[in-house]
Amino acid sequence: MNPPESSRASTGAAPASAAQGRGERGAAPADAGVAPGPGARRRTRIKICGLTREADVDAAVEAGADAVGFVLYPKSPRAVDAARAAALARRMPPFVTPVLLFVDAALAQVAAALQALPHALPQFHGDETPAQCEAAGRAYLRALRIRPAAGVGAPASQVDLLDCARAHPRAAALLLDAWAEGYGGGGKVFDWSVIPPGLPCPVVLSGGLNPANVGDGIARVRPWAVDVSSGVESAKGIKDAALMRRFCQAVRDADAALAAP
Repeated sequence: MNPPESSRASTGAAPASAAQGRGERGAAPADAGVAPGPGARRRTRIKICGLTREADVDAAVEAGADAVGFVLYPKSPRAVDAARAAALARRMPPFVTPVLLFVDAALAQVAAALQALPHALPQFHGDETPAQCEAAGRAYLRALRIRPAAGVGAPASQVDLLDCARAHPRAAALLLDAWAEGYGGGGKVFDWSVIPPGLPCPVVLSGGLNPANVGDGIARVRPWAVDVSSGVESAKGIKDAALMRRFCQAVRDADAALAAP
């Protein structure tokens, strides 16, 4: 079954502790994120996607990213091949998860890339069916692009997202991004109110996030993780170390505000 047209798949983030090596999802959360245990302070995980340079990987890790995304989609301005992604990922320390973003890639290409990066988490951002996602043989991120209510076609609905979640039982999380023509993020924010409570899997909030608005997104959606690409760039595919630090600090500040009595 293809994802609903109103929430077509599009990107990336789940941390090693949440997604790497998981075969099944945990219990359904109380909100779009994952409810913490008694006395625990829930920390929003951070994925920085679309990295192409060694210096940017180093800066993302230093800033506090939990996951680093590599785009294996040749038409993207941030594209790298599997060999390049593997070389960049070797710079990453333990407990920082590499994420490989695919768009309707052949199963053989997915398998070869995951063999080159055996600890990577695949992210499916195209029109892959649930069966094609499951064929990776491991937990994965399923990206869904949310159409605006005034856009072409039906608006995204709570039923759409619930059905998508149930159709992907091995998904570590649903990554929710704004609709854009073609594939890949368009740097736009979608209507967060369409995300229903009680989704049976964690949510990664994406789409137009930056240091200025990520705190509001965390406060309103309470996602398991946030995903950023263009919001921390000086040019397409070129990350800005200062913006990455500001983004990660904004996430920490938002978490601290929510944890305050």
